Amino acid sequence: MTITYRDASPPDAAALDCIFDTSFCDTFAHLYRPEDLNAFLSGFGVADWEEQLKDQAYAFRVGEADGEPVGYIKLGPMKLPVETDRRALLLDQLYILKDHHGVGIAHGLMDWALAEARRRGAEELYLTVYVDNHRARRFYDRYGFEAVGRYDFMVGEQADQDIIMRKLL
Repeated sequence: MTITYRDASPPDAAALDCIFDTSFCDTFAHLYRPEDLNAFLSGFGVADWEEQLKDQAYAFRVGEADGEPVGYIKLGPMKLPVETDRRALLLDQLYILKDHHGVGIAHGLMDWALAEARRRGAEELYLTVYVDNHRARRFYDRYGFEAVGRYDFMVGEQADQDIIMRKLL
């Protein structure tokens, strides 16, 4: 299998939407009532992806296996309830299809995100992770992210407890 990386563009909107929906459901669907999950997934569609992919405030990188998109990372404006005097960005999403876990794609995407955040002048990078997503938490710990607070992540009407993590750049 050949792994490659490239910047995402508006024609990638449908692929990113599919990766997000598939990865999110594979990892978390069992936690939600169907109506909450459906409300969450239908709240952001291909047109929304296209809009963000055109917006210079966001940066996307795609990981491909043998030319097929299998994961992505998204950086965007800070929108978490934290107070900071430093320039901060949000690592908004990092999703890899489960059949491609463990082959290094997440590391390639994270290395790019850290470099891109620095290139954009960020001094801090924030993210949230579900409290019981231990695999993701270990991954972020290895990159030097530290827990700095809690966050209610809404899926439909259900509030999940997320951990806000920060990395000084």
